[in-house]
Parts: sequence; structure tokens; C-alpha cells
Amino acid sequence: MKALFIGGTGIISTAISALCVSRGWELYLLNRGTRSAYVPEGAQVIQADINNIADVEAKLRGMRFDVVADFIAFTPDQVERDMKLFEGITSQYFFISSASAYQKPLSSPVITESTPLANPFWQYSRDKIACEECLTAAYRRNGFPITIIRPSHTYGDTAVPLAVRGKKGSFSVLERIRQGKKVIVPGDGLSLWTLTHNTDFAKAFVGLMGNVHAIGETYQITSDESLTWNQIYAAIGTALGMEPRLVHIASETLAMLCGDYSGELIGDKSNSVVFDNSKVKRAVPDFVCTTRFDQGVRRSIDHIYGNPALQEPDPDFDAWTDAVIDRYEALTRELPKLW
Repeated sequence: MKALFIGGTGIISTAISALCVSRGWELYLLNRGTRSAYVPEGAQVIQADINNIADVEAKLRGMRFDVVADFIAFTPDQVERDMKLFEGITSQYFFISSASAYQKPLSSPVITESTPLANPFWQYSRDKIACEECLTAAYRRNGFPITIIRPSHTYGDTAVPLAVRGKKGSFSVLERIRQGKKVIVPGDGLSLWTLTHNTDFAKAFVGLMGNVHAIGETYQITSDESLTWNQIYAAIGTALGMEPRLVHIASETLAMLCGDYSGELIGDKSNSVVFDNSKVKRAVPDFVCTTRFDQGVRRSIDHIYGNPALQEPDPDFDAWTDAVIDRYEALTRELPKLW
């Protein structure tokens, strides 16, 4: 079996690439070659920019694939490009959507693939919805062989999942916890969230590759473990050997202070989510997540602190966090008491 991944070296796709090779797939990764350290032994790299259509067509000429998966398509024009490139040369095309596309706020506490898609708070999610609509129309119109995947919050060795962080990743928050500094958690920290280790995600994804039952279908792939954000930060603190000092601030307040948080929090992480994964389990009967978050995050933290390249400080975010917490706590102390 032969597969082509567009990207293939990100958090989700790295684990999938490694599992594919281990299961005997002939795997090609089409990317710009900037993350060669994450290419598994046995995979072949086709160095190209997917947006350079002429170059990609030349490099793929005469090739055919059982599976093509694009891990870096975010907008309808990008999936339109893919359909032109891969129609007739693949038996199955995977689009990686997002569980953030589900309606906010949710009308039902349990999310299935039939939960309506509508996110007025995050353009990223609306673009993913538009991509799904474009691909579904192509499947209905001419049978373009789509499989749509909706991941939720998936993590791996190179980053720790957090509710509030800066643009440079998780290390700054990890250091705050390790040094006994206060960290921000949205709301009261009691909303439920689902975190999936990338090696678990890969089991379901690879099980859908070449699976005739997956053509024309949509699947969400997540762990069945639900944790509050307070529990998530407590597990991170345990892995770091420090009890985190949490400061709870309303998501609406954080969104007012940082535009990015409108989508990431109000449109996603501040909402309680519980996923029903029965559909993907029917398609991939041996799929089961075996990495609890407290186990997976310990592995992530060990990897990050063992690799200096992943230890990037974020002084701007650090200073912003200190300033927000100081002003918030000062204002709270000044509020009038009722009794």
C-alpha cells in the first residue's frame, strides 16, 4: 500500500507517519524539507511547496497512491487545489478538519459526528467547515474519495497542551509552574476537556487508511478521557514536581485582552466537551487509547526538558501574565463585599 502525506512532520502527522512505516506502508512525505529530523526511517521525502502546482505535478508525474492525506490544508482554496492535483491518482483523500468546528455553544453535552457545525467565534473553525462543505460537495458530485477527520486537542512529545499560552509555545508556562509562579486558567477551571496523545490518534487514523468503509465518511478521533482544566494543570504540576498556583480569570476577560483568545477559548477550550467515539471504533475495531494524560504529559515534559531546542522562553507572554494577574488580583481585593 502506498501513501502520500502533505506535511507529515507535525504533532499529529509525525506519529501517523511512524506508524505507517512500521506497518509496511510505502510512505512519501511532500513538504519543504524543513523538519527532516521528524521524518521516520523508511519514509521518502519529496521536497516541494504544495502551493507550487507545476513543480508538484512534475514530481508526482506517473505516480498513483492508495491514500493522500493533507495535514496542512486550512482553507477552501487549498482543498480545491488538492482535488485538482490528486483527482484520478488516489483512491482515498484525507482532510484534517477540527473538532472546534462543532457548534458553540453546544446544544448537547455529548458530541458525535452529526453534531451541527457552527463556530461564530473562530475564523479557523469556519474555514475548516467551509473546506468540509467543499469536499462533501465534490464527493456527491463526482465521487471524489474523501475521508474527513476531526481531531480535538492532540499532543505529543514536543509540546504540553495548555488553555492559555503565548505564541512561542508551552515552555514559558511550564517554567512558571516549575518556579512557583502563578498561571492563568480560564473560567473556574471546571469545564471538561479531552486530550489525545498523538500515538493513540495514529492508531485510528492508520486503521482508516485504505478502509473502504471510510470513503465519504467523517470521523472524530479523540481519547475517551475527560478532565477539567484544573485536573489538567494539576497533572502537569505533578510531572514537574510542583503544585501549580492557578489564577482563574473569565474567558471573556481574557478574550478582551487578547484577540486570539476569542477563538481559542470562547470558540473552543472554555467549552465542556465529551466525545462519543463509537463511529470510529466500529470502523477500526482494535482502536483504543492507552495513554492517560498524566502518563503522556510526563513523557512530553521529559522530552522538552531533555531538548534545549524546545526550551524557548517567551518574555513578552511572561510579562503579560504577571501584569494581568497583578491587576486582576488588585481589582478583586477592591471589590465591595456584600456581607
